[in-house]
Amino acid sequence: MSLSNLTQSQSHGMSELFRKIAPVAHELGELFTAKGYQIALVGGSVRDVFLGRIGNDLDLTTDARPETVLELVRDWADSVWTIGIDFGTVGVRKGGWLLEITTYRSESYDPKSRKPDVAYGETLEGDLARRDFAINAMALRLPSREFVDPYGGLDDLRARLLRTPGPPERSFGDDPLRMLRAARFASQLGFAVDEAALAAMDAMADRIDIVSAERIRDELDKLIGGDHPREGLKILVDSGLAAHVLPELPRLRLEIDEHHRHKDVYEHSLIVLEQAIDLEENGPDRILRWAAILHDVGKPKTRRHEPGGRVSFHHHEVVGAQLARKRMTELKFPKDVVADVSRLVELHLRFHGYGTGEWTDSAVRRYVRDAGHLLERLHKLTRADCTTRNRRKAQALSRTYDQLEERITRLAEEEELGKIRPELDGNEIQEILGVPPGPVVGRAYKFLLDMRLDQGVLGKEAAADALREWARANEVASERHS
Repeated sequence: MSLSNLTQSQSHGMSELFRKIAPVAHELGELFTAKGYQIALVGGSVRDVFLGRIGNDLDLTTDARPETVLELVRDWADSVWTIGIDFGTVGVRKGGWLLEITTYRSESYDPKSRKPDVAYGETLEGDLARRDFAINAMALRLPSREFVDPYGGLDDLRARLLRTPGPPERSFGDDPLRMLRAARFASQLGFAVDEAALAAMDAMADRIDIVSAERIRDELDKLIGGDHPREGLKILVDSGLAAHVLPELPRLRLEIDEHHRHKDVYEHSLIVLEQAIDLEENGPDRILRWAAILHDVGKPKTRRHEPGGRVSFHHHEVVGAQLARKRMTELKFPKDVVADVSRLVELHLRFHGYGTGEWTDSAVRRYVRDAGHLLERLHKLTRADCTTRNRRKAQALSRTYDQLEERITRLAEEEELGKIRPELDGNEIQEILGVPPGPVVGRAYKFLLDMRLDQGVLGKEAAADALREWARANEVASERHS
C-alpha cells in the first residue's frame, strides 16, 4: 500500500484487515462489549495494516482487568496462557491467530530501572499516550471499527517519521530501550527519527546502561536483520548510543588519516554490509551481516603509521576476531553465533594471500577446511569486502576470486574437500604404532592431516609408511614403552 495515498486508502486498509481477521475481531468485540468492557486492536497490528503487512499476531488493549479477561475468553479461546499476567497481559490462541490482550496501563518508572510499576489506566487514549512512537499509538475499537489516532500516527506514517507521543525525554527516561527501538524501526521500516527524539537520544544515551544485555542484543539483532540496517546503525552512532552498546563501530570513524590516504573504515564497513546483503539468497543472513559490520573492528588497535605516509593494520583480522567474540559474548549471543561471526572476521583476509592466482592445491584445501561450514558465507564476505572505486582493480579482484572458487569446485569434485580427514583414523594409528589412546595419537593424527592437506590422497599403505617414518623421526617408539 503506497504511503503517499495513505489517507485515501485508509478505508480500504481497514476493510482488508477486517476481511482477514473476521470473525475473530467481531466475536471478541461482542464478547467484551456485552459485559460492558472496551477492547481495541492497537499498536503494531494497526500500524502494519497501513504498511500492507497484516500478520497472524494481534495486540489488543482493554479496560477489563486481567482476571476478568481470563473469565471472558476462557470458553471462547482455543487456549490461554498467563506468562505476562503480572504486567496485565493475557495470551490467547483462536484458530490460527495469536492474541495478546493487555489491560490499559498507566505506568510509573524508577529512574534506576526500566521495569515499570504497573498501574492500570482508565482510558484508551491514556493507554496510547504511554506507547513508544506515535505510529504505534493508533487503535481500532471493536466491534465498532472506530479508528483512534490522538497523536498523529497516521500523519507520521505518511511522512515516514518516528516521533514519540509525548516529550521524548519523558518517553526515553521512562524506558531507555525505546531509544534502541527507534534505531531498530528505522532499519526495519526505512523511517527517519524526529529531530526532537534524536536530540533526546543524544542527551540521554547513557540511560541505556540500565538495560539488560539480552534486551540490547535483541534490538541490535532485529536492527541488523532489517531492510535498512545502514540507517539504523547510523542513528546508533550519531546519537552516541553505539558508544554504549556497540563501541567498536564508532571507533572506526577515527581510522581515516590526516592526509586522507586511507579510506574511512566506518563508511567502508557500512558499504561492505550493504554489498553482503546484495549477495544474500534466502532472506536476511544475520551471521553474514554481523561479520560484515564487524570485520574491520580490529583496525583501531592495529593502526601503524609507516614511512612514506602509509598506514598499516597488520593482523587486524586476528584482533578483530577477538573483539567481535568479546562484544557478542557480552551481549549474550548464542555460542554458535559468536563462534561463526568471529571465525568469519578472522578469515576475511585469507583470500588476499591468493595474490594473482599462485595458490597451491594444498593452500586451497586448507582454505576450505579452515572455513568449514562457513565457506559460502566467507565467499560472500570476501566479495563484499571489495569497495575500491578503481574499476580495474575491482574487476581484477573479482576475476581472481572467480578462479579460486573454480579451483575449490574442481578439487571438491576430485577429493570431497568438505570431508577432508587423514587417511588413517585413530584406531588404525594406535594399531600401526602400537600405542594406547593419548597425546601421541593426537600428534600423529595432526601429522597425517597436514600431509593430506599438502599432498592430497596417497592411499592407506603410503600413509602408513609415512606414519612409521614420522614415528621413528620423533622417537615415538620410546614413548610407547615408557
